[in-house]
Amino acid sequence: MSSFRYFVTLAAFVICAAVWSFPVSATGGQRDFGTWLEELRQEARQKGISERIVREALHDGIRPLPRVLELDRRQPEGTLSFAQYKNNMLGTRRVQMGRLMMHRHAAELQEAGNAYGVPPAVIAALWGMETNYGGYTGGFNVIEALATLAYDGRRGAFFRGELLAALQILEEGHIKPSEMKGSWAGAMGQSQFMPTSFLNYAVDADGDGRRDIWGTHRDVFASAANYLAQHGWRSGERWGRRVQLPQNFPESLTGLDTEKTLAEWQALGVRREDGANLPQVEGMTGSVIKFTDNEAYLVYNNFRVIMRWNRSTYFATAVGLLSDQLSY
Repeated sequence: MSSFRYFVTLAAFVICAAVWSFPVSATGGQRDFGTWLEELRQEARQKGISERIVREALHDGIRPLPRVLELDRRQPEGTLSFAQYKNNMLGTRRVQMGRLMMHRHAAELQEAGNAYGVPPAVIAALWGMETNYGGYTGGFNVIEALATLAYDGRRGAFFRGELLAALQILEEGHIKPSEMKGSWAGAMGQSQFMPTSFLNYAVDADGDGRRDIWGTHRDVFASAANYLAQHGWRSGERWGRRVQLPQNFPESLTGLDTEKTLAEWQALGVRREDGANLPQVEGMTGSVIKFTDNEAYLVYNNFRVIMRWNRSTYFATAVGLLSDQLSY
């Protein structure tokens, strides 16, 4: 995930303050945050969250965070090209650090790889892309960030569900409320799982009774590998490869909506990056994604699995390319 710095003007805070002052209820009336918070507490209790967690996590000191609303509303002034994105995300330093971290955590990565059929380099690449190998996992209190977004209402139902899931994580004792840190959107830990993804896919690999994606590498790696495996990762298959396209290759054939066998792509003139024929694997299919006339990739099932993690072709391609470099 790219790292950006934002300058917050006084005007932005004034706008945010105005928004928080006048939330609109489903019936058209105005609701203050305190009323909304008490309703949330009642729902949490009904869903089995203990009074201790309700009071500790949803305490009276919680307030909406204007910074979270600003980041949720932020519209980029322009879009990055894939070349710019690669330059930001796949620099020499990230590759070198990845190789160092793969060596340092070889046993834990291999354990997760063996258990779930996902190459250690792919696990490490996701780790590196999401949090720079655990170097930055986000500084927002997850409960406060999710409460802000749930109260805001723009995607209130989604974030309310994530907030209730976060309370369930606290109820199960995986982390303390004060230590539940993550992104402004509530993505948590070194694997940047949303709370519902945590409940569905996080793993207690070391058997201590906690699924600790914040500080226990065995849990971090196993959780990432389990997520990929549960979404259909195929052991022994590549994510994709860079390819050459023939001149005048139809744009209508590019994109994930078009899927053909490798033999069909071969017949259409698609070749490996070095000009060699495509491998021929019976029944294996792929799609062509094209960033420029000189940069295209033939991507397979495992690429689509990575996109279940983050629905961005930029992200999924970068993970694949980083995993290739970490495999050397």
